[in-house]
Amino acid sequence: MELRRVVITGLGALTPIGNSVVEYWNNLIGGVCGAGPITRFDASKFKTQFACELKDFNAENFFDRKEARKFDRCSQYGIVCADQAVQDAGFDMTTLDLDRVGVIWASGIGGLETFATEVTAFALGDGTPRFNPFFIPKMISDITAGHISMKYGFHGPNFATVSACASSANALVDAFNYIRLGKADVFVAGGSEAAITPVGVGGFNGMHALSTRNDDPSTASRPFDKDRDGFVMGEGAGALIFEELGHALARGARIYGEIVGGGLSADAYHITAPHPEGLGAILSMRTALADAGITIQDIDHINTHGTSTPAGDIAEPKAIVSLFGDYAYKVNINSTKSMTGHLLGAAGAVESIATLMAVINDIIPPTINHFTDDPEIAQLNFTFNKAQKRTVNYALSNTFGFGGHNATVIFTKYKA
Repeated sequence: MELRRVVITGLGALTPIGNSVVEYWNNLIGGVCGAGPITRFDASKFKTQFACELKDFNAENFFDRKEARKFDRCSQYGIVCADQAVQDAGFDMTTLDLDRVGVIWASGIGGLETFATEVTAFALGDGTPRFNPFFIPKMISDITAGHISMKYGFHGPNFATVSACASSANALVDAFNYIRLGKADVFVAGGSEAAITPVGVGGFNGMHALSTRNDDPSTASRPFDKDRDGFVMGEGAGALIFEELGHALARGARIYGEIVGGGLSADAYHITAPHPEGLGAILSMRTALADAGITIQDIDHINTHGTSTPAGDIAEPKAIVSLFGDYAYKVNINSTKSMTGHLLGAAGAVESIATLMAVINDIIPPTINHFTDDPEIAQLNFTFNKAQKRTVNYALSNTFGFGGHNATVIFTKYKA
């Protein structure tokens, strides 16, 4: 069976450093950091009092007040972001075969704010169960995919992927495979997350995963730096329109680039820690390269998972060196989480957009906030502190999640 080619024809982004793809990309290149004191709740008693919040987002600019209350912020972000991508793709809805358009939308946690609000209200009450009828539909992780399909009448495959912080990269790999196997012509794929809540911050503090650099939030996300002390939580959404090449050409679509490979694996090691030698990451990257039919020497750029955690930032470079050998030192590597923070289940989609834009523009965004080399980390070209120009024909994005989930996607320039 000959596999069909899959191109990207639409993009959408809501990030801590920009609420459009253009703004997001320009701020990535400029090394802008999205971290600051938490404004959503009083965090003064928390170990971590800062995050990379989404800025200048008002749900009532997109939904009427009554409608907005039916959606958790996670779904609000997803619906708005997906609409950006759908509009960017320029579909003629009167001729589009809606039965051949699917949605795979990810979230690592889903409606955490809704869950916490409802359970707290019950716990503080007199024991009488008075739950909001929208509690369950607002909370469940799959609901955003459902809302996106209902908004446009997309009848194709519709589901959510949940693999912690690898969730939306997992969604991209799944959408890629469905299209090239002929099961759909178009997919809206991506993810959203809105976990900057007392429960979210407190929970990650409880497992000592977050940076506590409260005196200097703007430099707290320090991937691959000796003094990194944990990740900075981010929020937002990323959406990509994947489309079968012939379908895109037939309607005269603008093509951003092509997805050519996807790899998935498991560390099978620990509930939160990565395998210390990066064995799962190696397998995920190797699988994606084989899927794309290319070699390590074809890769020009790697957007790493790079969370700024003590263990993760050692394991991933080890995996890259193990797989790429001496060629690893010739690849431009970065972590855009140094600017956006960690968007958890939305990270894979948001970072894939950055990776694709690097391919399109032949520019590698920097890894900011680097001050001191870590002798335990192989000193690869991490593109520290300043964007670098270079030709990028193939680029790879890694996303890993608690539970040992690993996902890798590979993008290239579109060639007719």
